[in-house]
Amino acid sequence: MKHFFRLILLNFIFYPLLSNADNVLPKVVVTATRTAKTVDDSLASVTVISRDEIERSQALTLPDILRGVPGVDIDNNGGLGKPSSVFMRGTESDHVLVLIDGVKVGSATLGSFSFQHLPLSQIERVEIVRGPRSSLYGSEAIGGVIQIFTRHGKSKKPSVTINGGIGADNTYQFNAGVSGATKESWYSLFANRIQTDGFNDCQGSNSGGCFTIEPDDDGYENTSYHLRLGQRLGDKISMEAYALRTEGHTEYDSSFNNEADFVQQVLGMKADYVINDSWLININMGQSLDKTDNFGHSTKSYFHTTRKTSTFQNNFFFSERDTLTVGLDLQKDEVESSTAYTIDSLDNKGIFAEYQTRSGRTDWIVGFRKDDNQQFGKHQTGNIGLGYPLSQRTRFIANYGSAFKAPSFNELYFPNFGNPNLVPEESESIEMGLTGTQLYYKWSLTAYRTHIDQLIATQFDAETGNYFADNINQAEINGIEGDLNWQKDGWTFKAKLSWLKPENKETGKLLPRRAEKTLNVALGERRGAMKTEISVLAQSHRYDDAANNQRLGGYSIVNLTHEYHFGKHFALRARLENVFDKEYQTARFYNTYGRFWFLSLRYQN
Repeated sequence: MKHFFRLILLNFIFYPLLSNADNVLPKVVVTATRTAKTVDDSLASVTVISRDEIERSQALTLPDILRGVPGVDIDNNGGLGKPSSVFMRGTESDHVLVLIDGVKVGSATLGSFSFQHLPLSQIERVEIVRGPRSSLYGSEAIGGVIQIFTRHGKSKKPSVTINGGIGADNTYQFNAGVSGATKESWYSLFANRIQTDGFNDCQGSNSGGCFTIEPDDDGYENTSYHLRLGQRLGDKISMEAYALRTEGHTEYDSSFNNEADFVQQVLGMKADYVINDSWLININMGQSLDKTDNFGHSTKSYFHTTRKTSTFQNNFFFSERDTLTVGLDLQKDEVESSTAYTIDSLDNKGIFAEYQTRSGRTDWIVGFRKDDNQQFGKHQTGNIGLGYPLSQRTRFIANYGSAFKAPSFNELYFPNFGNPNLVPEESESIEMGLTGTQLYYKWSLTAYRTHIDQLIATQFDAETGNYFADNINQAEINGIEGDLNWQKDGWTFKAKLSWLKPENKETGKLLPRRAEKTLNVALGERRGAMKTEISVLAQSHRYDDAANNQRLGGYSIVNLTHEYHFGKHFALRARLENVFDKEYQTARFYNTYGRFWFLSLRYQN
C-alpha cells in the first residue's frame, strides 16, 4: 500500500515527460463562485462529473460515483438504497452542503441529505467543491458543497433515451426520457424505476449496528420523475421551471421499525435578467421536501421536513478581470412529525458578497457573508484566495475560509435529547496546492488543514438518565489529495489519492468511519465500438467508534466495465463490481456488496 502511494506521488511530480491529450472542451463550474468559471481558472479544489462520465461509469447510485472523487469518503449501511454518509476532507457527514439546481436540500431533522435515493439517470452533471464555502452558502458548507444539476435539453431535435438492465440480487432498472431545444426554449422529461431484493444488510448483533438479529434480504424500490422547461424572452430574459420527485420503499434491520416509505422532492423556478453588458440578475426560488414514514414492527413514526429557499443575486462585470457578486438568501425550514418538537419552524436570512479580480499575474477572490438565524442570531463567515502562475502550464493556489454548521432540529428540540442552548459548529481552513495542464494530462496536488470548534456530541446526564447534545468537541484535520487524468489515442488513466488525519483534539483519537488513506486508479481503452475499463479502489483501516476501539480493516476491490456500441443508437453494457468477492465493512456490522453484476441495453437517437 505504501509503495502504491509513493508511485502515484512520483507520477504527479515527474509525469511531464508526456504531452498532448485529445482536444476537449473545458469544463465549467458555477458552484465555487456562484458565477461561471472553467475548472482550470477556478481557485477552488473542484471536480465536475459530466453526463458522459456518468454514462461511462455504469454506476447505479450517486454514492457509487462520488466514491471516485479525491477527498471524498463514503460509508454504507448495507446495499442499494441504504443510508450512505458522505465525508468530505474528513469533516462530518452533515458538514456537506447539497444543492439540486441551486435549491438547498436535505432533512432538517437529521441535518443531512440522503444521497442513496437520487438516481443517476436524472442527473446532467455533478459539481463537487472541496473546502469551506459558508461565505457563499451559509450553514453546512464546512467540508464543501455538492451541487447536482438535473437533465437539460440541448439538441435541436428531440433526443430519446431508453435504458433497461438486470443484475444480481434480482435487481432491475428501467429509465426513459426525452429532451430537446429550439432557439428560444428547451425541455426535458425523464422517468426511472429501480428495484432489488437486496441482501442481508446487517450481520445481526444485540450489542451494535442494527441491535437486532434479522437474517433476511432487505429489498429496495425507487421510482423517480423529472421535468424541466425553459424559455428565452427576447435577448434579456430567460426563465426556467423544474421539478424532481423520488419516492419508494426500503427494508432494513432494526428492533424498532424495519421498513420505510420515503419521498424526496424539489420544485423550483429561476430567472436571469440581463440589465446591460455589466449587470446580470439571477433569481432562484424553490422548495425541497424530505419525507420518511417508518413502520414494520409494533411502532410507527414519521418525519416530514419542508425547506423553502429564495435567492436574489446580482453579478456586476466591471471588466474581464473584475466581477462583483452580491446577493440575498432566504430560507425557512418546517417540521411535521409524529414526535412533538418544541419548535417546528426556523427562518434564516443571509447576505453575501464576493469580488474576483486580477492584479498583475495574480488572481484574487475575497468574500463575506452574514447570516441572521431565528435560533442563534447573527453569524459571519469569509474567504480569501489567490492563484499565481508559476509557468505557462503550472499554477499555485492558496485559500483561507471560515465556515459554520447550524444545529439540526433533532439536536435542538428532539424530546429528552435536544439542547436549545447549542451554538453553531465553527471552522477555519487553509489550503495550498499546485495544478498543472500538459498536452496529454492534467494534475493537481493540494494540502489542507481544517480546525473545527464547538463540535456537537452526545453527552449522558446521570441525574435524568438521558442522553443530550452539547458543544464539547474540537477537531483538527490535516490532509493531502491528488488527482491525475491522462488520455491519448483511446487510452485513459486516472488516479485519485487522498491522505488525511481527522483527529479529535480533546482525545487525540481519529474521527470515526474515515479511512486515512484512499487510492482510486482506473485504466481504460476505447477501440472501435468497444470500451473497457478496470478500476481499483483501495482504502486503509478506519474506526467505527470515537474511542477507536472498534477497528474496521482496510480493503481493496476491483471493478470492471465494458460497453459495446452496435448500430447507430444502441449500446450493450456490462459492469462487474468487486470482482474477487472481497468481504469488507465501512460501518461495523453492516454488510457491503460482494461480487455484483449488472447488464443493460441502452438506446439513444
